[in-house]
Amino acid sequence: MKNYLIIGNSAGGIGASEAIRELDKQGNITIISDESYHTYSRPMISEYLSHERTYEQMFFRPADFYTKCGVNFMPGKRVQKLDLGGRSVLLDDNRKVAFDYLLLACGGQPIVPRTEGGDRKGIFSFTTLDDAKKLDKIVNIGSQAVVIGGGLIGMSLTQALVKRGVKVTVVELKDHVLNTILDARASTLVEEKLKAAGVRLVMGHTVARIVGKSDAVEGVELDNGERIDCEMLVFAIGVSPRLELVKGTEIAVNRGILIDRNMKTSYPGVYACGDMVEGYDFLLKTNRLLPIWPAAYVGGRAAGFSMGGLDKEYAGATVMNALNYFSYPLVAAGLVNLEKDTGYEVLVSLKAPYYRKVVLKDNRIVGLLYAGLVDRAGILYGLMKDGVDVSSFKGDLLSPSFNFASMPEALRKERLKLTPKAQEKEGALQRA
Repeated sequence: MKNYLIIGNSAGGIGASEAIRELDKQGNITIISDESYHTYSRPMISEYLSHERTYEQMFFRPADFYTKCGVNFMPGKRVQKLDLGGRSVLLDDNRKVAFDYLLLACGGQPIVPRTEGGDRKGIFSFTTLDDAKKLDKIVNIGSQAVVIGGGLIGMSLTQALVKRGVKVTVVELKDHVLNTILDARASTLVEEKLKAAGVRLVMGHTVARIVGKSDAVEGVELDNGERIDCEMLVFAIGVSPRLELVKGTEIAVNRGILIDRNMKTSYPGVYACGDMVEGYDFLLKTNRLLPIWPAAYVGGRAAGFSMGGLDKEYAGATVMNALNYFSYPLVAAGLVNLEKDTGYEVLVSLKAPYYRKVVLKDNRIVGLLYAGLVDRAGILYGLMKDGVDVSSFKGDLLSPSFNFASMPEALRKERLKLTPKAQEKEGALQRA
């Protein structure tokens, strides 16, 4: 009987445990988590803070998941050391847990730069449920908050705080919010929604020091000398891989843990997935950090299959985000900032408040951006992932009515084999 040990209770760890159990009905599966909670969806912590979801409504799997999947769940335990040669890990209570196969799915940790005054009370990060709970305790209508970072975490947090009646100032070093996933035009559309909701945006600056007459935060001073008063300050810059466990071991690391297409690390029997690895990007055909929730889950399943004995190659992922800020939906995937690059064809449709953009390389989609109206984005993402030649119908890609019927018949039938829902639509289309 094999012993499978998974460190991490989020998307990757859950995906792996499910895949293992599909192959091995008898093996021992143990999940260790340094959090004390049932597995939950981290992207939903902003909805917890805004009081739109309860803790139970955040569950990533039903309450009886561990029992039904046959998982020994060890919550609130931190692994302090890997003993690879001894095939075991040492917990913070000095207990040892043995393994035959190990999956590292520890995720990322918030990036918090050293800042003068950074030891004051009222400073937070925002990546876990505990972070959301701490903020929830001090948020009041009319409170003032400064959010450092205009990326995904910063925007989700800002929306939650505004819904709670907090006056928010976002400080972003770059010229636009969401600058790593949107182009300037789409970012501007989002910024208009933020401003309409009462959010103040300070672009092109950063916080030089955190000020206050007592030990609590009373404001921040920017790099241009401007002071912004606040009772709470949240670092929402992003995350970096949690690599402390593998430092000094034989597991190869670059910016993240290095893995192959079966999610294997350089050490036999040890696998890794999620935010802590350099996973395969199917669009760029290379491995890199991809700290997105769906990639963690799919990578976890690939790791679980490999651990269970099925040599199933990880198909890879790429940057893809589906968002909705202040009732303005967005979908962005792949390469979207390539107007000035040669060799790319850029298709654009702008009829405010809607914006659509598709980037092509050799008549294949390599980037898409939908803002305001996102209904057809999923179809285009599928075409991009599978590298489909769209030359015969690329003139229809930006049409609001684009669907499977817009494709050539042979391609349509081929695509319908991949998606049961699409087959239902095709049947309805033929009946019409």
